[in-house]
Amino acid sequence: MGPKVVIVGAGIVGTSLADELTERGCTDVTLVDRGPLFVTGGSTSHAPGLVFTTNQSKTMSAFARYTVEKLSTLEHPDGRVFNRVGGLEVASTTERWADLHRKAGWAQAWGIPARLLGPAECLELHPLLDRHAILGGFYTPTDGLASAVRAAAAQAQRAVARGAILLPETEVLDVVDRGGRVGGVRTSRGVIAADIVVCAAGFWGAQLANRVGLVLPLVPMAHQYARTGQVAPLVGRNTERDDASLPILRHQDADLYFREHVDRLGIGYYGHQPMPVDLSTLLADTADEPMPSMLPFTEQDFEPAWRESVRLLPALGDSKVEEGFNGIFSFTPDGFALLGEHAQLRGFWVAEAVWVTHSAGVAKAVAEWIVDGTPSVDVHECDLYRFEKFARSPRFIDQTCAQAFVEVYDIIHPYQYRSALRGLRTSPFHHRQLELGAYFYEGGGWERPAWFEANAGLVGRLAAQGVAFPERDAWTARYWSPVAIAEARWTREQVALYDMTPLTRYEISGAGAADFLQRLTTNDVDKGVGSVTYTLMLDQTGGIRSDLTVARLDETRFQVGANGPQDFDWLTRHLPANGSVTLRDITGGSCCIGLWGPAARDLVQPLCRDNLSHTAFPYFRLLRTYLDAIPVTMLRVSYVGELGWEIYTEASYGAALWDLLWAAGRDHEAIAAGRIAFNSLRMEKGYRAWGIDMTAEDRPIEAGLDFAVRMSKGDFIGKAALRDATPRKILQSVVFDDPTAVALGKEPVLAGDACIGFVTSAGYSPTLGRTIAYAWLPADSSIGDTVTVDHRGQRHTATVHRQTVVDPELARIRR
Repeated sequence: MGPKVVIVGAGIVGTSLADELTERGCTDVTLVDRGPLFVTGGSTSHAPGLVFTTNQSKTMSAFARYTVEKLSTLEHPDGRVFNRVGGLEVASTTERWADLHRKAGWAQAWGIPARLLGPAECLELHPLLDRHAILGGFYTPTDGLASAVRAAAAQAQRAVARGAILLPETEVLDVVDRGGRVGGVRTSRGVIAADIVVCAAGFWGAQLANRVGLVLPLVPMAHQYARTGQVAPLVGRNTERDDASLPILRHQDADLYFREHVDRLGIGYYGHQPMPVDLSTLLADTADEPMPSMLPFTEQDFEPAWRESVRLLPALGDSKVEEGFNGIFSFTPDGFALLGEHAQLRGFWVAEAVWVTHSAGVAKAVAEWIVDGTPSVDVHECDLYRFEKFARSPRFIDQTCAQAFVEVYDIIHPYQYRSALRGLRTSPFHHRQLELGAYFYEGGGWERPAWFEANAGLVGRLAAQGVAFPERDAWTARYWSPVAIAEARWTREQVALYDMTPLTRYEISGAGAADFLQRLTTNDVDKGVGSVTYTLMLDQTGGIRSDLTVARLDETRFQVGANGPQDFDWLTRHLPANGSVTLRDITGGSCCIGLWGPAARDLVQPLCRDNLSHTAFPYFRLLRTYLDAIPVTMLRVSYVGELGWEIYTEASYGAALWDLLWAAGRDHEAIAAGRIAFNSLRMEKGYRAWGIDMTAEDRPIEAGLDFAVRMSKGDFIGKAALRDATPRKILQSVVFDDPTAVALGKEPVLAGDACIGFVTSAGYSPTLGRTIAYAWLPADSSIGDTVTVDHRGQRHTATVHRQTVVDPELARIRR
């Protein structure tokens, strides 16, 4: 029977979860909702039900595919639960047409059947289209329309047949906290005992979570939906029971989508200004509406939508909007769902900001998480604890969720970073970086230099020496500069300073620190003081949760370089109960300069009385010393594959450290270099980036990281799953044949016309004069194999290369 589970919310997510849990034998499930079943009054009750499966996120596409597969098997007495009419997205601009080629690449990469169509083929599928208004379309035959209310009912009834209980018109007033663990929920009908409570309350969820001290970065937004009067070409085409037969249609250039309602069309519109909803007055504001999730229709906001609709679908000129409403949906800062368990109240789970499109897939993942301990798909993009502290502030949540609404249908470049609330986190070197003309990316709130205009003169200088600077097209040249190629090459030839301050750093200390890290990580970190170890954290299935650099400062204290807040959450959840280990985030109180290049030792040795030679201070060791009068901790590691160190100090010394190294570097022509050069150099060395090149879906041996696993040491999380594991796929380096070819990530990799994998990350190698990419390929792929990469419809041949394309002997690092 398993634990007693209460699911708050009987919409599409809650009912899907009840079905998934009971299917796994967890049958003591109670589904509670404040409204009637199954038109509960939430977003599910009015959702138009469009399911487009292709998403730039592999995880979100997997959620959508499972939703389509599952809903297609469900039955309801009132009609279809899922109508597989197909999905058609049209382009009216060259920019959108190019982006649909990119989307077609995602579909190939994620295994979704889809194809690009010319205007005439689009017209055959959707006769209402004006052929002359479009350049082409992207068609997915497996997309379609979900009847959200029928889907909720069908899944709830299956759960009830296995033992679940439904409690409609029962408001959850509070969550019972029994010493840091859930004890149940207090409702309008009394207390319901529970071991697990899942918040699946839709846009009400943030209020419930707030009662147990959990801030959900979520804003309910109103979105316009209208229905036309009768449309002549649709008359007689459909029935009340099967109310649609044309493909669902998206016209994203005008922020519009369309679906049939028998002989009428439904039109959804995202082009209006964001309309955040105040939940404290919502019930009063919607007192005269059919349900709380439906606000009054604002006709003036819809006027541009109607003009564009008639332009695309001329048959609408003989019709008009007969009814409409502003429906409420949940938006998050990054557009992903919020999934996971409360860190301070065990047993309180969240499944929020989930649209119908991903509902069953999300429910499956959460059910696996609860029952088995980990989902079968990587969910780091949706993890409840992916956000930094600032991202839980009301202002950040409000602004970024509004931006997410505006950008729902926008063409977003992979390196297009948010514009709202920039400059929140800067390193002590920031003022010097501004002086050097830094162009900044953003990540985790940090301003990260991508390149420095002060280095522009190097382009001509290196070009005269034969270094290639290939031209890029307008798309791949966005948020990029040829200066980055010069910075990477200069690092290989001279020396450069990299701002590594945004690297997440934890201090783990206490009598149990070594044993704790041994249990949480794959490599042997219980080595002597001064050791530095690259290691992994796995989940129970052997999937890679993160990679870490562990530096032993003394017998009971370690500095850990990590990947972000999810690592802190994972480590916190596994802290021993006896208090023998203390975990602290020290990122904001410290800073780091990566000093790398052939001249690195010549630059820094005169500043230090300790011997920095390779013999005295070898690779993967640390030294606590002074540079001039500045106390520093130097780690002999190199993510760019060159001689040098990560040099750490307290933030208060940061500006002085930069100036000291900069002054000492003048005689060595030292430069500051940015993130693009950093990425290119790490790819030349075969180094991986967690969350991009590998995730929890991948095992160490598949990602080429089995060297960081010590099966001979004691037990660690995930060890049992690695025994006798064979690669199902392998992460390979591929080098493009054409010097001008570019990849940006997530492109499909083909053998002939068959998709065999996808690109994870890519960077231009100034050493080879070619772009290098990592790609997941079949396990039997070999060095020398020829593959093809499809970048926005352009196919480029590439060759599978050895993992380290520059200095495989590590001679440059170990000088």
